[in-house]
Amino acid sequence: MRKDIKASVQKRLSRIEGQVRGLSKMVDEDRYCIDIVTQIAAVRAALRRVEEEVLRDHVAHCVEHAIASGDKADQRQKITELMEVIGRSDR
Repeated sequence: MRKDIKASVQKRLSRIEGQVRGLSKMVDEDRYCIDIVTQIAAVRAALRRVEEEVLRDHVAHCVEHAIASGDKADQRQKITELMEVIGRSDR
């Protein structure tokens, strides 16, 4: 992972970590259920953005490298991995 992407992902994950701690506090404080669900949706959306950033970096480097290498087996492996992870993310 490129250093700038890694820093960005770490920053986002730290923010998400704070959101999750906030959710736990909301549950402890018996906050209104809809407010909790709204915050859960915000955390999921933030995680999706991190996932997209990591996948974008993966395609720009790992997949691109496999294509440039000319190694058909490596190309197939990278594409298979990518398709599997995309398929899992929709569940």
